[in-house]
Amino acid sequence: MESPLAALLPITVLWLAAGVVADGLPRLDRARALRRRAGHLLVLTLVGLTLTGTVLATGLFSAGNSPADQAATALNLAGLPTLMVAVCTVRRVRRLWAGAGAFAAAPETPAPHGLRAAAAHPLIGLPLQVTAVLTVPAVAAAGGTDLLAAPGVTGPAITVGALGILAIGVRHALRHSRLAERARPDAQRSARAPGPLHV
Repeated sequence: MESPLAALLPITVLWLAAGVVADGLPRLDRARALRRRAGHLLVLTLVGLTLTGTVLATGLFSAGNSPADQAATALNLAGLPTLMVAVCTVRRVRRLWAGAGAFAAAPETPAPHGLRAAAAHPLIGLPLQVTAVLTVPAVAAAGGTDLLAAPGVTGPAITVGALGILAIGVRHALRHSRLAERARPDAQRSARAPGPLHV
């Protein structure tokens, strides 16, 4: 590995792509499209986990200040959300992919609100997007731009990052709650009930 950027750039691109795909899952209203996109997300997530784990493991066994060690050190910040992805997100995406497969026999089968609510669950989108956000400073530092090098920048940068992550989490929670409300049986019955007859 000649430069830490050679390892960090593909990892960041993968996590950013996974975050974008996860964000669009709940908008899909057809079961076949939801299954296909969940399959893409599962592949992106597994490849991202493999590459991130490889870089971190290589850094553990490298000596001194080698590029592998620098790349692993830069990825330390993304370690916790990556672990959340491995523990929570992969299982949920696999279940979503399998669940969508039960409805995907016909191309135009609508995706049930329950499936879309599962796709909007915060434990799918949030860990992926937080991991993507936390890999960006690592790439910037490897490219020679230390975002936190200027004096007085570290505190505000951490605050802005924490607020951004909080906003992402609230957005996911609200969207999941809205779709889960539509999936409730009483909500579906009221949606199917005929309106009052106007004469």
